[in-house]
Amino acid sequence: MRKLINSTYITLDGVIENPMWTAPYFDAEAAALAAAQTETADAMLMGRATYDGMSVAWPAMDESDPTTGAAYFNNVKKYVASTTLTDPSWNNTEVLQGELTEAVAKLKAAEGGDIIQYGFGSVTQQLIAAGLVDVVRFWIHPVIEGTGNFSPALKDVKGGFDLIDTKVFGNGVIIADYRPKAA
Repeated sequence: MRKLINSTYITLDGVIENPMWTAPYFDAEAAALAAAQTETADAMLMGRATYDGMSVAWPAMDESDPTTGAAYFNNVKKYVASTTLTDPSWNNTEVLQGELTEAVAKLKAAEGGDIIQYGFGSVTQQLIAAGLVDVVRFWIHPVIEGTGNFSPALKDVKGGFDLIDTKVFGNGVIIADYRPKAA
């Protein structure tokens, strides 16, 4: 069975939105881990808000420059959980049909590599509650944005997590991998 890995950038005060604050920390260590997680993932899952942001940014990037990641993001199979998106314009994108957890369970049961999910919102909350997320990877940045309150996206996530791995980068970013505990 394929693994579903959620990969989310977060500040010390819980902000995950508009992660422009990650740029100063995206060094060789971060690039290596980012590349490693995309090397094992042959599909990407996202909600509508993440799709709207990524589908504008990535197609504008130079695919011939391997340091951008644009070749991967523009060509990987993408699945969007949305009830309003009907005709996605970003290459190789499909809107999931039917009930979210059933559609994702079918994706996980299909042949293939890992499924990577960026961002943390209602889609992730539903998938964690249904036991479909295998790893939640928080990239904890040594930044305080001042708009926190432990992000509204996290307020409805209930339950425990087991720590399964950590990495500490020289620039102060901590990567914490968690496995959601069964409800």
